[in-house]
Amino acid sequence: MLSRLALRKCLQLKPLAPSFLGAMRLTATTAKEGPERDLVNFPRPVRAEFPSKVRYCTIPEEWFEFFYKKTGVTGPYMLGLGLYTYLLSKEIWVIEHDYYYLYSFFVIVYFAQKKFGKQVAAYLDKEIDSVSDGWKESREVQIRTNEEGIVQEEKAQWQTEGQILLIDAKRENVKMQLEASYRERAMQVYSEVKKRLDYQVEKQYIEQTIAQKHMVQWVVNNVLKSISAQQEKETLKKCMADLQALAVKV
Repeated sequence: MLSRLALRKCLQLKPLAPSFLGAMRLTATTAKEGPERDLVNFPRPVRAEFPSKVRYCTIPEEWFEFFYKKTGVTGPYMLGLGLYTYLLSKEIWVIEHDYYYLYSFFVIVYFAQKKFGKQVAAYLDKEIDSVSDGWKESREVQIRTNEEGIVQEEKAQWQTEGQILLIDAKRENVKMQLEASYRERAMQVYSEVKKRLDYQVEKQYIEQTIAQKHMVQWVVNNVLKSISAQQEKETLKKCMADLQALAVKV
């Protein structure tokens, strides 16, 4: 009856967190983490420096402390005894000729732990330290690689900024070339227009000269046609007389 009651209470109670979770959460909260890091639901695991306490070489101390608040100090022992009695009374655990080997096995384990426990623990600690050092080394290598990647990325960004300045300079150079080409073509247009205007001016001048010469020639011809031979002789005499008069006066 006591074993069934203890088993029912065990099933109803919520399991407590191990002792190292408190230290793990404390270490995780004090560490520098990003703002998106959920340290409450997903704390960063921390390996315990020392193993948890055990009783009888194998049973964790936390299992006994789990029952203290509900069953008292004798609760775990009564639970073990009741469970042992229940298994034997219901013939779930049948006693046979190999049954006593279990006690001898526990005795051997106990004496082996007393005699070789420290040596095995030291060996296992060295193995754990070597594995931990390997992890730390790989983590440091990864951190250095990431830091170098950050430096290279910053350098690439700086080079990109230089490329932007170079592109701006090239753009300004192209604008200057376009401006020079525009002015050169504008000067060519001015020269061509001036040539055509000078041609038109020269053409008009020549046309006016030819027209004036033609007009003078036409007037002279018409005047000559209107003068008769008698008038020409009289005019010639008159001119000769005027010349002689001028000569006398001189």
